[in-house]
Amino acid sequence: MRQLLALTLVTYALSLVSVRDAAATFSICAVDLETGEVGSAGASCISGSIILSDVHPGVGVVHTQSYYNSQNQQYARTLMNQGYAPAAIIDSLVAHDAQGNPGIRQYGVVDLVDGGRSAAFTGSSCIDWKGHLTGMTYSTQGNILLGPEVIGDMEAAFVSTDGTLADRLMAALQAAKRPMADTRCTNKSAISAFLRVGRPGDPTNDLYLDLNVNNTSGSTDPIDVLQGLYDDWKATSDVPEVTADPSVFLRAPSPNPFSGSTEIHFDLPQTADVTLEVIDPQGRRCAVLASGTRNAGTHTVTWSADVLPSGVYLLRLASSGVVRERKLVHLPR
Repeated sequence: MRQLLALTLVTYALSLVSVRDAAATFSICAVDLETGEVGSAGASCISGSIILSDVHPGVGVVHTQSYYNSQNQQYARTLMNQGYAPAAIIDSLVAHDAQGNPGIRQYGVVDLVDGGRSAAFTGSSCIDWKGHLTGMTYSTQGNILLGPEVIGDMEAAFVSTDGTLADRLMAALQAAKRPMADTRCTNKSAISAFLRVGRPGDPTNDLYLDLNVNNTSGSTDPIDVLQGLYDDWKATSDVPEVTADPSVFLRAPSPNPFSGSTEIHFDLPQTADVTLEVIDPQGRRCAVLASGTRNAGTHTVTWSADVLPSGVYLLRLASSGVVRERKLVHLPR
């Protein structure tokens, strides 16, 4: 009898550890095609949920959650840096899981390419309720949730809210907020929450907006604390908002990755001198695609790389003291 009781207690304890390690979370990653901003927001009933967020300014966002594994996150980061599409990133993550157990993982990935791309994955062994919803410019996902309404309400708030990308991400978190949104929190939605937005040209470690509520006690809801931080940030920030017509905007090349040639588009708010060049994987300039004065408006350039080897190339646009960069992945047939 004692052995049976001991075994029962051990099994129960292990089940609690499993739920804890699963890192239940509701989160959203998204991009703004007009401004080039990329953003990330989420909350969890464990502290430090910001760890799942990987923001790539000017490119996209990766969320790695449910039994978070740093090796998987680093692998996903490498794939995004190499120009892989969201669906391809997830396929490769599933195929090359660091522990050979992709069924316990959950991912959301978005980028700015081709008018916005998104993909998500919820492993069959994630803890219920689990699931995801995607749109052209966003992915919202969660596990160990009260029900599908948590991410459903997040999606509805994100797509219906006017304002900046940060405004819409914050609204999505507020829409998810309810007691037991993450079912391990009985009197509030979560313990930790975060909100992050990167602009083209931001260093990955110095984003335009990077707010984190790492832990809360008692009945204090981290989403409310985060809302207060965001309101204060908006009231005191001296960084101007990006409008639909940013100063200089380098659009996502299409196609990318590409074989042979790809189209590159850039926008100028006024007539200005422009240099558009390509840097090869060794850091050498291998092509100048535009040089000289260009009128205000959208410009299109086709780059043919038929004679160049495969690799990750850097596209660099300089105009009016502003520099914009994007990665190009050349995969010749």
